[in-house]
Amino acid sequence: MLASLGTLPELARQLSGLGGCTHPVRLDGHRTEYAVDTTTGEVGRVLHHFDSTALPAGNLLVRCNNRRATRCPACAEVYRRDTYHLITAGLRGGKGTPEQVGTHPRVFATFTAPSFGPVHNRPSSGRSCRCGARHDDTDPALGTPLDPDTYDYEAAVLWNAHAGALWRRFSIYLRREVAKRAGLTQRAFRDHARISFAKVAEYQKRGAVHFHAVIRLDGPEGGDTSPPAWATAELLSDAIDAAATAARLGGPTVDGRAHTFTFGCQLDVRPIRSADFDGGQELTERAVAAYIAKYATKGAETAIGTLDRPIRFLAELAGARITDHARRMIRTAWTLGARPELADLRLRAWAHMLGFRGHFSTKSRRYSTTLGALRDARAEWRRAQAAPPATQDGETTLVLAHWVFAGTGLSSGESWLAASLEPAPGTEGEPTT
Repeated sequence: MLASLGTLPELARQLSGLGGCTHPVRLDGHRTEYAVDTTTGEVGRVLHHFDSTALPAGNLLVRCNNRRATRCPACAEVYRRDTYHLITAGLRGGKGTPEQVGTHPRVFATFTAPSFGPVHNRPSSGRSCRCGARHDDTDPALGTPLDPDTYDYEAAVLWNAHAGALWRRFSIYLRREVAKRAGLTQRAFRDHARISFAKVAEYQKRGAVHFHAVIRLDGPEGGDTSPPAWATAELLSDAIDAAATAARLGGPTVDGRAHTFTFGCQLDVRPIRSADFDGGQELTERAVAAYIAKYATKGAETAIGTLDRPIRFLAELAGARITDHARRMIRTAWTLGARPELADLRLRAWAHMLGFRGHFSTKSRRYSTTLGALRDARAEWRRAQAAPPATQDGETTLVLAHWVFAGTGLSSGESWLAASLEPAPGTEGEPTT
């Protein structure tokens, strides 16, 4: 049918520009570029006009940019690569970050959730699980409660909902602890050093969020300035341990039970060495960046077999292919979400995420570049490959565009054709028009 319309080659070219995205956003609209006289400001001739109705698909197709590998593997891979470059830039420079950050003290830290009850596990000591079995790493029982009826599902969901706020509390305490070890007041600390970080959230098999973070000590202006002589990875590690232990966040009271949130006792903090140390026990920049980027595209659905999209009604769980543990977590979040005093947590909207509603990857402002800047640079590169508008001396360009949402996804014919195409080189950015 597509071939009979004579649009097959053109449609194939448009679909290849999606770089493998399987659920693109469809837009209707137009874009016009005008030449503008820089002296008078007068709008002159039309340099280029584009209308979505002229495209083979009938719409402009834009990548969905979903970070979840379960929703769109192609877009998730782009997100993973961007995260890798963002983390790497903060470890050894590049993308607008000075190379000297590679000499600053930096550590890789993992923060876990506290216990909500015993679960099936694989003790690092090699012993058997408390249930008496020796689980392999593919056993679906891993992370599930030994006794679901006594597992504290309420605390587990509420901890996820407050994990982001607990991290913010920790970051405040960390500055205090570093200043204390440097013999400085908190006010004076700002004139000597700054703490930068980038972190990603990961779900443990039990459904509790934990954080992996790169934490760096810079000079007072961030990565552009050298840290003071007292700033060492050992001092930073010691301060992180103290701050994580001290950080406490008061939570809601539910049926007379007051909740307080802390990190778990399993805190792992290790110095990051340069890329030259690639053997033995050294934790390298590349290893850290790859590790964090890997988890940036994974959600609760990957860890414990829950849903990868919101639900509108609890009855949807009846036909969902999810684990019993995930089902209980979602039901608990849904039930708590009906309480007026917990309305600000929006637990029903985030029930599929087991209560966690924070961003999966975050960073401090001066750690390195941003994901948005990386996307913009990629889009700019794509535009540069196309023929530039034919402006003359004394002219600049005015762009007027109007786009409206027209739907998502591909038709059955488009899906068939897209599946037969290999992503075109350099199609990680916006589709060409």
